[in-house]
Amino acid sequence: MSSVSGSVSGKVAVVTGAGSGIGRQLAFELARRGARLAVSDVDEARAGETADRVRALGAQVHRARLDVADRAAVLAYADAVAGHFGVVHQVYNNAGVAGGTTVLDSDWADYDRIWGINLFGVLHGTKAFLPHLIASGDGHVVNVSSLNGIMAQASINAYSASKFAVRGFTEALRTEMLLAGHPVQVTVVHPGGVRTNIATAAFEHSRGVGAVTAADEARMRTYNEKLLRMPPEQAARIIVTGVEAGRPRVLVGNDAKLVDLLVRLVPASYPRLAARLQRRAERG
Repeated sequence: MSSVSGSVSGKVAVVTGAGSGIGRQLAFELARRGARLAVSDVDEARAGETADRVRALGAQVHRARLDVADRAAVLAYADAVAGHFGVVHQVYNNAGVAGGTTVLDSDWADYDRIWGINLFGVLHGTKAFLPHLIASGDGHVVNVSSLNGIMAQASINAYSASKFAVRGFTEALRTEMLLAGHPVQVTVVHPGGVRTNIATAAFEHSRGVGAVTAADEARMRTYNEKLLRMPPEQAARIIVTGVEAGRPRVLVGNDAKLVDLLVRLVPASYPRLAARLQRRAERG
């Protein structure tokens, strides 16, 4: 099957964190547009559910359990996907977790866990698949950052730091691909409030290790009830459309666009505004 320039049709696309949320909907959207899929998730059952639904959409699919924080596993996974399809065109480094707290209250385990998945998971996926993308002659790296990769936010410093790092890494990679003349496009994605279980999952993880406060519970409710509004299906359509258009940067949602504008207009003073808004939101 030949691919149309700019289209994902016929291309082999890898999606990490495909068991739920944006990742699952990315797999569905790519399948509807004619891509062949490699889907993975740390939850093997959820990866299997996504794979079954992708197959029902008529797409070829490879599925696997994958912990993106495990470097050796990601390297082996890239070789397995390339061996299965014979080529890899696109990788969507989507897997991620929320969580963390203030700098004073954080412990090292918070940073190790969040950065291991959000930052090193992106590094692992990019480095493992990049040679295959170059060899395809029509590659594309898509790294999912966040609104918090544009604007830092209190009480989730480990998460914000990881998403800023994803942004910086991706922009540096884009420059390297252009400088070297490699046939690989690079896109960084900044989703705003998308209706996924990321806030609830972060809360449940904290509760599991006995580190939950009333403020944490209030913050989770604020996210779920007021901030996480966009359906993940819509987010996936925006992302894949941006990839097909070759956009280096995709802002998902009006909130992401507004934050991007705010930070550009008042880079020195936005933290004071962000603190006031966050205090107000957490008070309900």
